[in-house]
Amino acid sequence: MICPFCRHDDSRVVDSRPVEEGTQIRRRRECPECGQRFSTQEVALLNIIKRSGATEPFSRAKVLVGVRKACQGRPVDEDDLVLLAQRVEETLRATGQAEIEAQEVGMAILAPLRELDEVAYLRYASVYRNFTSLEDFEGEIALLRALPSSANSSSTATPSTSKETSNSPITREVKSTEKVDSNSAMQKITSKN
Repeated sequence: MICPFCRHDDSRVVDSRPVEEGTQIRRRRECPECGQRFSTQEVALLNIIKRSGATEPFSRAKVLVGVRKACQGRPVDEDDLVLLAQRVEETLRATGQAEIEAQEVGMAILAPLRELDEVAYLRYASVYRNFTSLEDFEGEIALLRALPSSANSSSTATPSTSKETSNSPITREVKSTEKVDSNSAMQKITSKN
């Protein structure tokens, strides 16, 4: 690494430590030319592929902005939102992929948001899944009622009524862990898909 003081093109690592709960490594370096010490941080990049095809780095701040809008006027602490954004990032990083579709970010947000606040979940899902009618809301509410209550639930399954056929680990996990009663509301939703 180039020394920021004398621009010498080499430095040696004096110390390395994990920071930010192991998601980053802080390295203390020393320049053999001028003897100055400096710190660097190493982070594994996680890029999001937008619908347009452009890529951008994952941003917890963007997750927070979207979730804050859904939680507006709801009894949800800022700390809970920060924790939700952290869970979303951990879920995405756990896939082991360096690039993730934007759609998968939305899927990763839905499960912890449902556990946090069902009304906020419904608001977010209505935008994310592009609800166009009252029936879309009724169907999602029927799914929420069929699932265990968020207060008693330890599951991170998210009800999915969309026509997604992605092969990503997040989508596969959601589809394989869905447990929904086969009542008339479910039959109505299934017939729509």
